Amino acid sequence: MIDSGATWRQLLAVVGLLTFLSILFVAPIVLILAGSLKPEARVLSEAGTLRAFFPTRVSLQNYRDVFERVPVVLYLFNSGLINGLIVSLGLIVNSLAGYALARLRWPGRGRFLLLVLALLIIPFEALSVPLFYALSALGLRDTYMVQVLPFVANPLAIYLFYSFFLSLPAELEEAAQLDGAGPLRTFVVIIVPNAKPAFATVAIVMLLFHWGMYLWPLLMTAGESVRPLPLGIASFYSLPPRQWGDILAFSIIMVLPVLLLFMIFQRAFVRGVASSGVKG
Repeated sequence: MIDSGATWRQLLAVVGLLTFLSILFVAPIVLILAGSLKPEARVLSEAGTLRAFFPTRVSLQNYRDVFERVPVVLYLFNSGLINGLIVSLGLIVNSLAGYALARLRWPGRGRFLLLVLALLIIPFEALSVPLFYALSALGLRDTYMVQVLPFVANPLAIYLFYSFFLSLPAELEEAAQLDGAGPLRTFVVIIVPNAKPAFATVAIVMLLFHWGMYLWPLLMTAGESVRPLPLGIASFYSLPPRQWGDILAFSIIMVLPVLLLFMIFQRAFVRGVASSGVKG
């Protein structure tokens, strides 16, 4: 016989744990947002107290200061362009590679899959130095392209697509083949419309990974014209006078686009993770 009291205690324990974890993750964002809306004099004076989470007098002066002191619009444009190219080109390249691994039969397929899995455990920092010399020799430094090309093909994205495509019923492709469709047409007409959750998942994962990338732009860019947001906020932090309210406002400007995109596509992201993560 099931003990209803024990079940309720377990449920309350789970709810309490999830609530605590939610507060733990949301609190820094609330703190940054509240600080960005306060006058500069109150940002540090209320730090370390509960009042730090609740601005009593809301002001947008910190945001105005940021836009006046540095070219934030240029940084936003650069980050949007760079990450937009990485995600859009990456969806095409990685989905085709994942489909070829999951559905097509060709010599070396197994070895290529092992190579993709091996690349998953190699950190980008280990590859950054040889990439730096190779792309510098090609004269691509201080350009948009040097911040895009190394990240279009992504082993994690390939594996996510590969896992998702394995879960699709083979009857879809068999029906297309009976109608005379080749592999590419089958992929575009049949597979892509049924793989929207996988595309949403990969797009969000790639965007989250590359939006805050700092090391590679630092190595490969020098001018402000192609500087993305992570380098912009780093240079803004060292720009005198150091105003913490302005720094927090810049942080919100950097976080807000990704947060909004995730909120918009969160359902597709959850479906994609559930369907991609349990297969393969």
